Amino acid sequence: MKTFAFIDASNLFYGGEKSLGWKIDYKKLFTYLGNKYQADKIVYFGGVEIYKFKYNYQTNETVPIKELEEYLLDFLKSKEKYLNEAELILIGRHLQRVRFYIRLESFGYKLFLKPVKLYDQEDGSTKRKANCDVDMAFHLMKEKDNFDRALILSGDGDFLPVLKYLREKDKDIVILARGPRAAKEIKQFAGADFRDFVRLEKSLKFE
Repeated sequence: MKTFAFIDASNLFYGGEKSLGWKIDYKKLFTYLGNKYQADKIVYFGGVEIYKFKYNYQTNETVPIKELEEYLLDFLKSKEKYLNEAELILIGRHLQRVRFYIRLESFGYKLFLKPVKLYDQEDGSTKRKANCDVDMAFHLMKEKDNFDRALILSGDGDFLPVLKYLREKDKDIVILARGPRAAKEIKQFAGADFRDFVRLEKSLKFE
C-alpha cells in the first residue's frame, strides 16, 4: 500500500513545545512514520519569515530555504549596526527556524513553505500568518493517483470535504492529530483510524 504523509505544521504543532508539553524530535518522527505506516513520502507544509527576500509566487511553489539562509546572513551582516537588540534577536530567531527547515530537508521531508504575511488589525496591532490549508488540500488532490493511503497530521476540520472525497475514491485515510485540539468532525470521520499524537511522547520526544 503506497502511503503519503501530509503534515499541517501550523495546526498540529501550534504553540510548539509549550502547548504540546514536550519537544518533538523530527528525525524520530520521520523514522516513526516510515516504520509504523511505511510512508513513502512525507510532506511538510509551513510558513517562514523572508523579510525582503525576493520570492516569486508565480514561478516558485516553495521558498528556496538555503537561498533564504544566505540572504538572512547577508542581511544581518549589512544591517547589524542599524538594528536594535530586539530586532537582532528576532531575526536570529527566524534564522534558527530557517536552519530547522534545512535540517528537515536533510532528514528526508519534502517541504512546501509559504512566506509569512503581515496583516494590520483593527486595534493597530500586526498579525503574522501563513495559512497552508489550501496548499495542503491542493497537494492531497494533486497526488491522489499516487497513493493508496493518506496519513494526515492535522486535526483541522477544513480538510473534511477533501478527505471525504478521497475516501469515496477508495483511499484509506488515517488521522494523526492532538486529540484535545482536533475538530470533532475530523474525529468522527476518522473513527478507529484516529491516532492521538499526544500519546506518542515516548516514541517522539526529543531527548
